[in-house]
Amino acid sequence: MFSTGQIIFALLFIFVFAIALGYAYKGDRKLHSKNYKGVKWVAITFILFIVILYALKHVLR
Repeated sequence: MFSTGQIIFALLFIFVFAIALGYAYKGDRKLHSKNYKGVKWVAITFILFIVILYALKHVLR
């Protein structure tokens, strides 16, 4: 389905992209920890809300 060249290009692209992403995150780590302190609680609340909705859907059936 894919040629050898396409597979090699995809693997190299993913590898280089992951390195670039890690480098960019490393530079912004201090800024992110300062600006996004309460984000984990928002995410936990959102996930809990989805779980409650799912449970209610099955209980009220």
